[in-house]
Amino acid sequence: MSTDKNKAFFGHPMGLSTLFASELWERFSYYGMRALLVLFLTATFASGGFEMAELDAFTVYGIFTGLVYVTPIIGGMLADKILGQRKSIYIGGLTMAIGQFLLATSAWMHGTDASMEFRQTIFYAGLGILISGNGFFKPNISTMVGELYDNNDPRKDGGFTIFYMGINMGAFLSPLVAGKLGEQVAWQYGFLAAGVGMLLGTIWFFVRSHTLGHIGMPPKIKSERVRLAVEDWFGILAYVAGVVGLIFAVILGWGAMPSVVSTTIIYVLAIGGVLYLASSIFRGTTGKTEWSRVGVILVLAIFNIFFWSGFEQAGTTFNIFARDNTQRLIGNWEIPASWFQSINALFIILFAPVFSILWTKLEKYKLNPNTPMKFAWGMSLLALGFVVMAIAFTRSTSGGEIRLVSPLWLTMVFMLHTFGELCLSPIGLSMVTKLSPPKLVSTMMGVWMGSFAAGNFVASQMKSISMQLEKAMGTEIQVFWLIAIQSAIIAVILVVLSPWLKRMMHGIK
Repeated sequence: MSTDKNKAFFGHPMGLSTLFASELWERFSYYGMRALLVLFLTATFASGGFEMAELDAFTVYGIFTGLVYVTPIIGGMLADKILGQRKSIYIGGLTMAIGQFLLATSAWMHGTDASMEFRQTIFYAGLGILISGNGFFKPNISTMVGELYDNNDPRKDGGFTIFYMGINMGAFLSPLVAGKLGEQVAWQYGFLAAGVGMLLGTIWFFVRSHTLGHIGMPPKIKSERVRLAVEDWFGILAYVAGVVGLIFAVILGWGAMPSVVSTTIIYVLAIGGVLYLASSIFRGTTGKTEWSRVGVILVLAIFNIFFWSGFEQAGTTFNIFARDNTQRLIGNWEIPASWFQSINALFIILFAPVFSILWTKLEKYKLNPNTPMKFAWGMSLLALGFVVMAIAFTRSTSGGEIRLVSPLWLTMVFMLHTFGELCLSPIGLSMVTKLSPPKLVSTMMGVWMGSFAAGNFVASQMKSISMQLEKAMGTEIQVFWLIAIQSAIIAVILVVLSPWLKRMMHGIK
C-alpha cells in the first residue's frame, strides 16, 4: 500500500511510474501493429504484403481485435489463483514481444525462398501469440495500479487518470513511429519497432519492480518478499515456451483438421463459455434489486456492441480511406496513412479532462445525464461522425473516379468519435463496477469485455454486410451511411429506454 515516503510521482506512489511506463510501451506495441495490420495484409506481393482482399483482411483484423478482449478473462483468473500479477506481466510482455518479432519475420521472408504458405503460418502464429500474451498482461497491470492505494485513498481516481494518459501516449506515438517505418521503409521494421517497444516495457518493469513492494507477487508467496526467485523465472520462461508451442501446434493442427471438426470445436467453446458465465451470474445474483441492476449491464452490453461495431472502423475502412481517398501530400512529403490512427489518442489526451470537468459541472446544476443517456450521447456522436464520413466518401468517389479529399474530413470524424467514446467507454466501465453484485464484479467485467470483443468482430464485417444488403435490395448501400443510420436508431432507442433503465438501476447513478 501507499506510504508518505513513496509520494514521488506527481504526489502518487513511485510504483505508479513503473506501471505507467510499462503500459505506455505495451500500448505502443499494440497500436503500432494494429495501425499496420490491414495495410500490410492488403499490400501487394511486390511490396512485401500478402495482397489479401479487403474483406478477408477486415475479418482477420476483427478476429484479432475481438480475441484481444477475450483472453484477459482467462489471464486474470490465472493471475488470481496461481501466478500473481507480476509473473503474469512478465509472461505477457515476453510473449507479445515474440509475437511481434514473428510478424516482422514473416515480412522479412519476402523475396526469400520461403513459400507464401510458410510466411502466412509464421504471421498467424505471431497474431495468436500476441493474443495470448495480451491475456496475461492487460488485466493484471491495471489491477496492480489499484493495489497501490488503499480503497479510501482519495488519490486512487487520480492515479488511474495518470495511468490512462500513459495508455493514450503510447497509442498516439506508436503509429507515428511504427507506421512510418512499416509503410515508408519496410513492413518488417514497423513490426520490429512494435516488438522492441514491448521489450522496453518489460525491461522497465523488471528494473523498476522494487518500487512495487510486495504488490503482485504470487498468491502463496510470503508477503514480505518483494522480488521473484530464480524458480519463479524458470516458471515464467516455461509459460512463455508453452504458449508459443501451443499456438504453433494449434495453427498447424487447425489447418490439417476437417472443417466440420474445427467448426464444432468453435461452437463447443463458445457455448461452454456462455453457459459458464450464465451459471456464474445465476449463482452470484440474489434479490430483485441485484437482478435488476445486472439486467441493466446486460442491456447496455448489447448497445455497447453496436457502438464498437462503428467505432472500430478506424482500423479497417478508415485505414483504407486514409490510404486511397485522402490527400496526404505536403509538398513532396507524404503523410503515412497509419498516422491517422494517432488522432483518436491525441483527442483523448486533450479532451478527457474537459469531459471530466463537464460531468462535474452538470452534476452541480443537477443536469448530469444518467448512464443510459450518456450512452445515447455517445451513439449520437458516433452517428454524426459517420454522416461526415459518408459525405467525405461521396465527394471522393463521385463521377466514377477517386478524387482525394482533405485530411480534415478524417480528423473531424475522429474528433466526433472520440467525444462519443468519452461519453460511453469510461462511463460503461464505471457502471459495471457500480451495478455488479459484490461477488460478480470480475465476472460482469468479463461480460462487458465480451461485448467489446463482439463489437470488434462485427466492425470487421460491416462492409460485407452492406454489400450483401446491396445485392439483396438491388440498390447501392454505402457502409458509412448504413452505420450512421444504425447508430442514430440505437441512440433514439436508448433515449426511449433511459427512464426504464434508470429505474432498474435502483438509485445508482
